[in-house]
Amino acid sequence: MEDEQSFSDICGGRLALQRRYYSSSCREFCLSCPRLSLRSLTAVTCTVWLAAYGLFTLCENSMILSAAIFITLLGLLGYLHFVKIDQETLLIIDSLGIQMTSSYASGKECTTFIEMGKVKDVVINEAVYMKVIYYLCILLKDPVEPDGISQVVPVFQSAKPRLDCLIEVYRSCQEILAHQKATSPSP
Repeated sequence: MEDEQSFSDICGGRLALQRRYYSSSCREFCLSCPRLSLRSLTAVTCTVWLAAYGLFTLCENSMILSAAIFITLLGLLGYLHFVKIDQETLLIIDSLGIQMTSSYASGKECTTFIEMGKVKDVVINEAVYMKVIYYLCILLKDPVEPDGISQVVPVFQSAKPRLDCLIEVYRSCQEILAHQKATSPSP
């Protein structure tokens, strides 16, 4: 079963949450951000090139125009390959673990997998970032102290969805974690 719902990020931008239910013990959440705007890309490119043309008219050095074109293209490629994330995915399987994938605008993907045995809980945390924002995070068990937390792994770092979207994902994660705890043998 699959459904899609619209939400907004902390800045008011549009986000789309796709939920895929494979079984009672496996769910996937895909949070998609808007694609790169052609309008903003054109505005930045024109601004850089107009500034370079202004310098060219003052200095009469054609290297300035060539450098502006080269820097703009390099900057755009760097932005698409290292910064602009189009989609973030969270796949949770109760017997295996949690997989987080970030898909960049250039097509590059970064995947992180956390074994279910290392997961203590999935929680919604709050932070002060010019205002109070909420984020979903995975708490990892401390190998030395069973009741302790060794690490906090934030989810959906790039999209920064609002609380209503996080609650949807949180509830499903808690259902799967409860199912996993009910079916796993006690130590």
